[in-house]
Amino acid sequence: MSAWMGRPVALAGQTILVVDDTAENLVIMGDLLSPHYAVRVANSGQRALIAAARAPIPNLILLDILMPNMDGFAVLAHLQENPVTRDIPVIFITSLEGYAAEERGLELGAVDYILRPIQPKVVLARVRTHLELKHARDLLQDQTHLLEAEVARRMADNLIVQDVSIRALASLAEVRDPETGSHLLRTQGYVRALAEALRNHPRFSATLTTAYIETLVKSAPLHDIGKVGIPDNILLKPGRLTPQEWTIMKRHARLGRDAIEHAERDTGRTVAFLALAKEIANWHHEKWDGTGYPDGLDGDAIPISARLMAVADVFDALITRRVYKPALSVEMAAEAIVAGRGRHFDPDVVDAFVAVRDKFAAIAAACVD
Repeated sequence: MSAWMGRPVALAGQTILVVDDTAENLVIMGDLLSPHYAVRVANSGQRALIAAARAPIPNLILLDILMPNMDGFAVLAHLQENPVTRDIPVIFITSLEGYAAEERGLELGAVDYILRPIQPKVVLARVRTHLELKHARDLLQDQTHLLEAEVARRMADNLIVQDVSIRALASLAEVRDPETGSHLLRTQGYVRALAEALRNHPRFSATLTTAYIETLVKSAPLHDIGKVGIPDNILLKPGRLTPQEWTIMKRHARLGRDAIEHAERDTGRTVAFLALAKEIANWHHEKWDGTGYPDGLDGDAIPISARLMAVADVFDALITRRVYKPALSVEMAAEAIVAGRGRHFDPDVVDAFVAVRDKFAAIAAACVD
């Protein structure tokens, strides 16, 4: 039985391109290789480049060095410049003796170097070795691509589950408070508009990265999740709250933080969107001058996420009708936001609001209750 009967099935039918300007050499190599592989030939460097880029792309090239017009070194350089052919392994076959030519060929990227007169068994063994190496590399690359695709798919699935979970949690508060309507969608849009306007500001650029903004927008709908813990007679009261009722109502900030913190503990690790959601839920009612709740934080002690949400939440509350108040126009609501600059709101956030006020108006118009 021929030793080649044991050749791996994976190598069957692989294509080898033989390049030589001497017809006799092409015939010799063709006779040697054709019982085992699909053989393609080219008798010049220019034709070799055309043949190498034609489907099916060769799995290996046997390349003569001494050819007129374009020698083997030049052919190899052109092969490596073309994305279609750059990964094809090249074995130089030549009558040039001495280490200089061999070293140059290997430095240029050839995988092997065979001297003439050729030894058939040596040629077949080296061809087989490099085809097997190429096949192994291709398999590894394919597996890498499959793994990357699977990781991307699972990450996309996780993001979908995350988004659905956030919407489901946020909707609990929305169900308890029917007047909320499209408040969640609008405030998401407002927060994004503010964050994008501030992302290059010296005070905010280190924090407002693309990843942070996406996480912030994703977390924004959870800002009022704590309202699920407020009694109906207070949450749904058709009128202004008494001081005692207002004290209870303000607890929703802490209740929201506690609920998210509990979910975060259950995960056993820090989750970015839960960390931001906790900040927003707990502190979006804090004021720049320290007169807000629940902790009376002031200035930069209030997390950036909560400062952005404060403007978004108040603006939307002002333009939304309630049983105890009419809706203000966008213009009047904008005036109220500006009036709160340096007292209720971070001055730079208000300046950003002024710059993107038209975007706020467009979001409000697009997400009408």
